[in-house]
Amino acid sequence: MKTVFMTGVTGYIGGSVAVRLLQAGYDVRGLARNEKDFPALKALGIQPVAGTLNDEAIIAAEAAAADAVINTASADNPYVVATILEALAGSGKKFIHTSGSSIAGDKARGGYAATEAFTFIPKNPRLEKAARVAIDRAVLAGGGHYIVICPTMIYGNGLGIKKDSVQVPLLTEAARELGHGVYIGEGENRWSNVHIEDLANLYLLALEQAPSGSFYYAENGIHSLKEIAGAISKSLGFGGKTASITIEEAIHRWGMEGAQFGLGSNSIVSAVAARSLGWLPVHNNLLSTIFHSEHD
Repeated sequence: MKTVFMTGVTGYIGGSVAVRLLQAGYDVRGLARNEKDFPALKALGIQPVAGTLNDEAIIAAEAAAADAVINTASADNPYVVATILEALAGSGKKFIHTSGSSIAGDKARGGYAATEAFTFIPKNPRLEKAARVAIDRAVLAGGGHYIVICPTMIYGNGLGIKKDSVQVPLLTEAARELGHGVYIGEGENRWSNVHIEDLANLYLLALEQAPSGSFYYAENGIHSLKEIAGAISKSLGFGGKTASITIEEAIHRWGMEGAQFGLGSNSIVSAVAARSLGWLPVHNNLLSTIFHSEHD
């Protein structure tokens, strides 16, 4: 039985991927910071490894001992990635790094920008995303069997100990407080999206079949933030009522990153490469999932 070492197993993506790997017969060892999470991880079948992202020796040793490594802890931590790449150098082992499709973000402040969907890493990303792009490129050029998966707006109940994603819950929390769905500016900006179960399946497929140097966006749908705000409003019993907030209000509420890129930009990408690998996502129902999540 093959062993996969993972970072981020207490998170939404990592926990879901870990459970999917366990279902497929893999052993999963997962870096975990808080001992209070160990019983829940063990209950799922994940073997916790005590440590943090700053524990280079632990990460290096686990990476060297495992049959494959998956990083889902941070798309923006070059130290973790460098440690893993150094530990795996010359081994031929697979390493999957997790990016995020805000690398294709445009800082549109809620406006819609009609652009062709990105199929690969942007050649000229915005300065705010240059560091993340540099990490992605370093992984692909690392000289081993290395792969990058780049999720879009993720939705659905997580399979691990963390059940909630990021963007939709942030908007839901704001809507509850304000009594209506919210979006930034015109709300016409659009995000590609993917269901967490489909995303977890892509990790498994990539682990088993992806060639070295592969880069995969994960998407199976696209919606404007105004549409999402409307679905959230309906789910909370506000009858679909929505209203705009300014980018300044959004920054105050969600911080610069969350406002400008997480919720205010366009992130329009294509999973043509993942589909060419044989990925067959089955969920394409973000809006109805939002509605039913508050009514089940």
